[in-house]
Amino acid sequence: MLSLSATIRRPPRWRRAFTVLALESSADDTCAAVVDSFRNILSNVVIKQHDLHETFGGIHPTVAIEAHQRNMPRAIRTALSDARLSVNDVDGIAYTRGPGIGGCLSVGSNAAKNIAAALNKPMVGVHHMQAHALTPLLTSPPSDSPEFPYLTILVSGGHTLLLLATSLTKFRILATTADESIGRAFDKVGRILEMQWGTHGPAASLEHFASLALPEEIAKAPTFPRPFWKKPAFSYASLHSTVERHVHSLGGVNNLDVSARRGLAHAFQKSAVDQLEDKLSQALLWCANRSVDVRGVVVSGGVASNQYLRSRLDIFCSGQSLRTFFPPVLLCTDNAAMIAWASMHRFLGQDHDSYEIELRPKWSIEDI
Repeated sequence: MLSLSATIRRPPRWRRAFTVLALESSADDTCAAVVDSFRNILSNVVIKQHDLHETFGGIHPTVAIEAHQRNMPRAIRTALSDARLSVNDVDGIAYTRGPGIGGCLSVGSNAAKNIAAALNKPMVGVHHMQAHALTPLLTSPPSDSPEFPYLTILVSGGHTLLLLATSLTKFRILATTADESIGRAFDKVGRILEMQWGTHGPAASLEHFASLALPEEIAKAPTFPRPFWKKPAFSYASLHSTVERHVHSLGGVNNLDVSARRGLAHAFQKSAVDQLEDKLSQALLWCANRSVDVRGVVVSGGVASNQYLRSRLDIFCSGQSLRTFFPPVLLCTDNAAMIAWASMHRFLGQDHDSYEIELRPKWSIEDI
């Protein structure tokens, strides 16, 4: 369990902050956090399930749901304890409404609705990807936050999206994946190369392994395709398939020594980020042709914790005279602090959801 208490500052005594308890359970992390309207992260608890899913090679929905049911009470209790609050001190309850795995979403939804109903608290259901896109507005200083309109790259195990964000609730999809997400491709390649899951999953292990590749090892790696080059679409299935075919052609991963595996991991990771740069370049051209003055680029989602990706995109955007905004690594992966912050403008505007509101496991960010 990760428990982060990252208070920026306490509210002045003459003003009272609005405080939100938020829950997140869209995939395999059980999360609870307390955040207030003065941008204080009073607590942020993440309970991971990697050890439960490693034997399945990916998230097993039934196992994930059962783990959420076991972990959610502890996550809520710890979040309140870290924030030094009782549940009665909380002003509103937020939770992830979608998108995500339906059964997993229901655990957070049911917990949030029951707390809100029992205590007569207002409640808000949040779009998971909207929360990722708005995280830098919470984590960056107010004088140095991204300004609308900005481009945002959302890269995770379930999504690969390039968006134009024009307000807290308005997003236009400029590019999305035609097959599988970048995060899923990283996980699959990590499994093909028999990376250990560790505490953060196969993708993080793959990143570390690729960083050890030597120039001569990289030079021996196969050439990767450039799917949809100069077009507004991603394809990551083609990259993981290239790795799979190469390994199969050599008779299996056991026939690749460490040197060959490192070169292959590095080549895959480079090709994955090459796509992000290409689509970002196309998005900037699209905006320029429509006189959209982009103010910066936000990169968030679990894969945004990848240091190679962060470095490449930072250099690319600097060359375009654009600022990049990355959440802290601990807030790139799924967490409830971002859910709380994405709900804050609705709470402050007294725009609440009813207890009867339904989940949306499939939910386009353009339809918020």
